[in-house]
Amino acid sequence: MGDDLGDEWWTQEGKPDASELEEETKQPSEKIKTQPEKRKNVAEKTNKAKKKKKSHVQVVNKKEEPAVPPEKETEDKKSTQPKRKRKKKKKTITDVLATSEPKPGCRADLQALVTQFFSDKRSVIEQEELQLQSSCFLSSNDLTHTLSSYLKQVCPKWAKIQKQHTEKSSVVLLVVCSSALRTIELIKQLTTFKGEAKVIKLFAKHIKIEEQVKLLQKGITHVGVGTPGRISALIDKEGLNLQALRYVVLDWNWRDVKLRRMVDIPEIKLDLMKLLDSGVLAACKENRSKLGLF
Repeated sequence: MGDDLGDEWWTQEGKPDASELEEETKQPSEKIKTQPEKRKNVAEKTNKAKKKKKSHVQVVNKKEEPAVPPEKETEDKKSTQPKRKRKKKKKTITDVLATSEPKPGCRADLQALVTQFFSDKRSVIEQEELQLQSSCFLSSNDLTHTLSSYLKQVCPKWAKIQKQHTEKSSVVLLVVCSSALRTIELIKQLTTFKGEAKVIKLFAKHIKIEEQVKLLQKGITHVGVGTPGRISALIDKEGLNLQALRYVVLDWNWRDVKLRRMVDIPEIKLDLMKLLDSGVLAACKENRSKLGLF
């Protein structure tokens, strides 16, 4: 049997078949080809995994950071900004007087006001001329009088004085107040004092200055009640002269709705100083007139 197979059987028995050899030779080449593909796939998977992990970390980080509310941001900004100093509110006359009792004015108050007002407008010698003696003043109102009762006290001989007055464009008694309404109110209070004396309103509201000049020139007027601005204007226009003037009464203690006196209102204070400087202070120094604070 061995002879029948011949020598070729022995030689082929230990050798692999040609087809097997071909398969074996093919397999390594296929393996060589598939390995880079596998590596590529693995690399792609790892990259995807890294990206996924990175994105997950970012999401987690975003979630971990708490959102700052807008209110807190504004508070933080405010805290970083320098704090502004609050200006102290100045106390007004109303604030001061609302918590204190009103005090009646006296001649020292008027003298101090005149000195202070003219301190930077007059020389030292001229300022000395503005100083008034105590004999130049009437007694001041102690806040218990009406205008009529006060005038009866300081002008006891009024009936005789008014009969002796015969000069036109002038008055014997001048009452100076802050407004037109106050003028009308004071004229009503004069009823029991004036007797037969004629009273004229001297304010600017609804009354032209020319009309007041004509009224003063037309007849004899004993009492003038009005604002310092209009009285000064009448003196400047020579519609009112101070030759017969005996008494000047300032409505010093009366206060308006805001608790301001006549001298607490800048524009009225300015008009009052102008009026006093237009001849009233000079008449008082010459003892022709006297000043009173009502």
